Amino acid sequence: MPNPMWPPRTPRPSASRRPRTARSGPARSALPAAALAAALLIAGCSGGGDTEPPGSTSAKMNPSAAATPTWAPVTGTPQVIPAVRSFRRADGRGWRPSDGARVVVPAGEKSNVADEAQRMAKDLGGLPVVYGDQTVRPGDIEVKLSGKNTAGQPDNVPVRGTADEAYTLTASGTRLTLTAPTDAGIFYGTRTVKQAARAAGGLPEGTIEDRPDRPQRGMSLDNARKPFSQDWIDARLREIADLKLNQFQLHFSDDQGFRIQSDTHPQIVSADHLTKAQVRQIIALARSLHISVVPELDSPGHLGAVLDHYPDLRLRNAQGRVIPGAIDISNPKAAPLIDSLLTEMSELFTNPKGAPAYWHLGGDEYQALMSSSPSTSYPQLARAARQKYGSAGTVEDLTTGWLNDRQKTVEAKGKNRVEAWNDGFFSSPAASADKNRMVDYWTGKEAGKRDPAAFLREGRNVMNFNDEYLYYVLGEPNQFTYPTGQRIYQSWTPMVIRGTQPVAVPASMTGPDRIPGARFAIWCDLSQAQTPQQVAGGIRLPLAALAQKTWDPRTPALSWTQFQALANRV
Repeated sequence: MPNPMWPPRTPRPSASRRPRTARSGPARSALPAAALAAALLIAGCSGGGDTEPPGSTSAKMNPSAAATPTWAPVTGTPQVIPAVRSFRRADGRGWRPSDGARVVVPAGEKSNVADEAQRMAKDLGGLPVVYGDQTVRPGDIEVKLSGKNTAGQPDNVPVRGTADEAYTLTASGTRLTLTAPTDAGIFYGTRTVKQAARAAGGLPEGTIEDRPDRPQRGMSLDNARKPFSQDWIDARLREIADLKLNQFQLHFSDDQGFRIQSDTHPQIVSADHLTKAQVRQIIALARSLHISVVPELDSPGHLGAVLDHYPDLRLRNAQGRVIPGAIDISNPKAAPLIDSLLTEMSELFTNPKGAPAYWHLGGDEYQALMSSSPSTSYPQLARAARQKYGSAGTVEDLTTGWLNDRQKTVEAKGKNRVEAWNDGFFSSPAASADKNRMVDYWTGKEAGKRDPAAFLREGRNVMNFNDEYLYYVLGEPNQFTYPTGQRIYQSWTPMVIRGTQPVAVPASMTGPDRIPGARFAIWCDLSQAQTPQQVAGGIRLPLAALAQKTWDPRTPALSWTQFQALANRV
């Protein structure tokens, strides 16, 4: 689709850079008072008639029911992040939030878009919301579904793809009409209205047709090494929702802490943790913002906080030295311990019926496999592998079998979108990783590294976590540097999975069905290097850039300077 702001351009080539050996601001909920006051000042009222806006079929139109607001025309293109995919300009003054404006919901107060309309009304300074067969007056916003999910349907109906996240916004005759096939699309349309009001006072006359390119767009938080409060997490959820990101991964267990209340193993829980009630509240907020939560309980490595209370299950090498954070997967008591935690946490992280139910198994940096000769260094693992897989069985096979068994545990609790880090996948004939497990590709520097092209060619889907661009590692250890929004914006795309160049596979393997998107990851290796407030400030522009590059596959129309200025306004 041609860019409405600029002629088509050839995408810029990627610019040219972790070892995760130790992978190791309050939300703004309403239009600022100054911006709203300015909008209301120029949006006065005068007499005059208007015609029905395009597509308005569910509410009465009575031009004489209210005076037509007058304001300075909203000019240019919609000022939002991510930029809209299509804007057809028309002649007129556009739409601004004005004195007397309302949000009209023809489907009624019980419809599953009522909450979206109420949120938008609050964001715009507290506009009234009216329901049912109402007259759509000058200055109003009409919100309606084009799909089947109307009154009586549950909130947050699961989306099946990017088409369900699409929306249309038409500013015509001082009225604004928002339509979408699902309430997710309605929600994204409300984010566009909110941002446009902040950035430019409103929307220009014309029609926006918008939808994302990649279906999975999000942020990952290491809450294990550094605990973040529920308020901080809630604020980030609202922030990423405004950017139309739809996933939040929570890494809650590692060597430094187990940060969620456990009733089955209370002794492993760190003093600073989230209660189950708090987690349920986080999940509920995320769901209301159309964000899927992806829990991560990492194993068989990164289990130090658990193993502090189960020392007999720690992995030891041939010399008897304890390997920090690693569990001995040959010990028959190891699997029941981890499965009991997976079961308990799977029951906490619930999912609506029919919605994608995510779980992240971890699988990275198992120290036994970082040895030059795992079978020599860990003879107990080698023996267990031969017993399970025959004389040719390897420690890699045993580790693959471990993750396959953990996947069965969470699948038994309803999880149907299972992921693991790329260094938890191995090439060996005796055991193969479950074919339904997605590869989360973060690095290509590990021992036995595999190019992301290999995973795509064997038919696996690959999520982009490229540590060259998308890893915010506190304290910048191991040659990491804090990623910048500018570098993501100018040099990265979802096809740049490792390093700085697009993955070398046919274009048919790089579409949204194979590379579903990306997540920006915050890792707290040196946990005291930044305060939570500093982290929030540091990730703001990178998240905005990620949102732009996963929503729209075209080269951005704005320069980085223009984009940064817009991000500061919205």
